[in-house]
Amino acid sequence: MQAVPQPYDQVSFQRDGVEIARYHFGPTLLRPFVFPVIGPAGRSLTRMGHPHDPVTHNHHNSFWLSHNDVNGISFWDDRGNGRIVHQRLEEFVDDATNAALQTASGWIAKDGRTLLNERRRITVQLLPGDEWLLILDVQLAAATNAVTLGQTPFGLVGVRVAKTIGVKDGGGTIRNSEGGVNEAGVFRKPARWVDYSGPITANASEGLTLLDHPSNPNHPTVFHVRDDGWMGASLTMAGARVIPPGQPLQLRYGLYVHAGIPAPEKIQRQWEAFSRMPLFAFKLKTK
Repeated sequence: MQAVPQPYDQVSFQRDGVEIARYHFGPTLLRPFVFPVIGPAGRSLTRMGHPHDPVTHNHHNSFWLSHNDVNGISFWDDRGNGRIVHQRLEEFVDDATNAALQTASGWIAKDGRTLLNERRRITVQLLPGDEWLLILDVQLAAATNAVTLGQTPFGLVGVRVAKTIGVKDGGGTIRNSEGGVNEAGVFRKPARWVDYSGPITANASEGLTLLDHPSNPNHPTVFHVRDDGWMGASLTMAGARVIPPGQPLQLRYGLYVHAGIPAPEKIQRQWEAFSRMPLFAFKLKTK
């Protein structure tokens, strides 16, 4: 595995020289994101934007991190009220089965105030059968005064799946850890994981499972999931959360990239393995 820097502020995650994911963090973006997310068949299991509403849903950036209410300011949509601005790459890690990058970013309001200082670590871990796991570790620290993440279903992590995987546009199916199926059984329900799977080629079905880590303060989280092809882990659906100065909030999520449509028992075993992984400890931030 390698995390290979690319032109135009991008990093390519490569398995034996073949890209399976790419991180985008350019200065003109409203938020960093991962696109594509390539499954075992060689196709991206995510897309950019809503297939039928590319204008008002252009903030659906494949696999992304944001929040709709940070001291009343939206970092979720593309109206320009708040931007997550990449500041620096802090570390690259490459070894036989893992590649990782670590970044620092600022959550900056339209008037230029930095509300949150973010540390982010993205780790890609290889699994058998050309499957893989993306681990997202995030630390959010108040820049000066306390920051309130308001009550909303939108944030902190979102996934826009490929069109053919969607329930409405393709032959996809949504399932969660509690036995719910499709939007009617999964929408705004707490769960350990939610899976979105469906056809990706004429001969192959694949999918993505969004995993909530038991160390997260609202675990099992509520998931906001739609039949039209997106799912998100809702950190503050149940109520607002305050980040006091000097007390950063650390969170972990996972994205299991898999072949076929696994039985719930297999997904549960993957979640259990994810839940047992040691949490990442961010070092003190240096100038």
